[in-house]
Amino acid sequence: MNQIETAPSTDLEHSPVADLVHSRATGAQWLSRYSSSLLGVFGTPQRVLVRGAGCLVWDADGKEYLDLLGGIAVNALGHAHPFVTSVISSQLATLGHVSNFFTSPTQIALAEKLLELSKAPAGSKVFFANSGTEAVEAAFKLARRNTGPDETPRTKIIALEGAFHGRTMGALALTAKEAYRAPFAPLPGGVVHVPFGDIDALRAAVDDTTAAVFLEPIQGEAGVRPLPAGYLLAAREATSAAGALLILDEVQTGIGRTGKWLASEDAGIVPDAVTLAKGLGGGFPVGALVTFGPETSELLTAGQHGTTFGGNPVATAAALATLHVLENQDILAHVRGVGEHLRAGLAGIAGVTEVRGEGLLIGFDLDADVAPGVVTAGLDAGFIVNSPGPRTIRLAPPLILTTEQADRFLAALPALLETAKSTAEKSAEQPATSSNNAAKDAK
Repeated sequence: MNQIETAPSTDLEHSPVADLVHSRATGAQWLSRYSSSLLGVFGTPQRVLVRGAGCLVWDADGKEYLDLLGGIAVNALGHAHPFVTSVISSQLATLGHVSNFFTSPTQIALAEKLLELSKAPAGSKVFFANSGTEAVEAAFKLARRNTGPDETPRTKIIALEGAFHGRTMGALALTAKEAYRAPFAPLPGGVVHVPFGDIDALRAAVDDTTAAVFLEPIQGEAGVRPLPAGYLLAAREATSAAGALLILDEVQTGIGRTGKWLASEDAGIVPDAVTLAKGLGGGFPVGALVTFGPETSELLTAGQHGTTFGGNPVATAAALATLHVLENQDILAHVRGVGEHLRAGLAGIAGVTEVRGEGLLIGFDLDADVAPGVVTAGLDAGFIVNSPGPRTIRLAPPLILTTEQADRFLAALPALLETAKSTAEKSAEQPATSSNNAAKDAK
């Protein structure tokens, strides 16, 4: 009888994976292969990244970049953090996946830790997913279960103009941007978008048909827009009076991003649910829905929601390791200090008209529509930033960004702005020049 091999050969020196790791292919060669093999939903990638360490990454051509986007607020501890990678490797070598028919110590311990950090009351629970949009999908289904007296359906779910909650169908229904929504209509019904930051408009919209209100404490994709002071408290009062759930999307703002475990924790409220992801796994995919209190936690019962990979031992071990470092190395205080330093520096730069955000989630506006050009100039100069709008730059670097690294970017930014503006001016002149040349040729 043949023996089943339980462990692969350890001779990896000449394996296909090793060949990829040590590949000498150029970025252009990789991008050519990308365009012929991957679905084009992201357009053409800006670079082919092959290695990272801390706040730095390197591309296939050997160029170094200061990563000020952190995988869009994901790489909380930077790239290749030694403790997180060692925990992931150890867990994967022990137990990688068990399905939702079973649980694991890391899953239970992470749920307990999230309940502690979020100051959730007794009877609160956690559901683990694989991403932020999956956490929002679970919250959407939670909202659907919030019926009125005598099981009367509540059909309305309220979100804000400018909101981004994800791209799967339920999350997309909550997302406001029409360009994202239109190709996939009809979306799940009942979602109403009210003006951002308008407390009176929110109060007028919440009634006894409202199942839930979904809010981001700071809208990230809309350009890092914090809700006005008092808005969350007003939302809590309105939803409580109507029997609606208040669900906070902290996928981008949670897990230390603003210098607090939750961006909403100083608002003086207890929400009904919070969604988490991005920085939670320190780069490893994991999401979570935290339900507050027994009444909300009992809305979804056995068989009404699930996931195959969610809460797997490796993902939950990665999250535990990330939280351990954030907590034990006082990273949240560091985030507050470096974030304040960076925002103050940005405010003093000519061409920057407004600076917003908290901690290391920062948006700043420019005096011209050149933000995409700043992204391009930044890449050429060795900086990774993001432009969620034509005049807006977003920064969401690893939470371990140093003051010296922040100063590197501040020192370079005036030249990046000048390059972007010069390129935009030349581009604007090009059609006129071409037209003049054509006229000369006609003569």
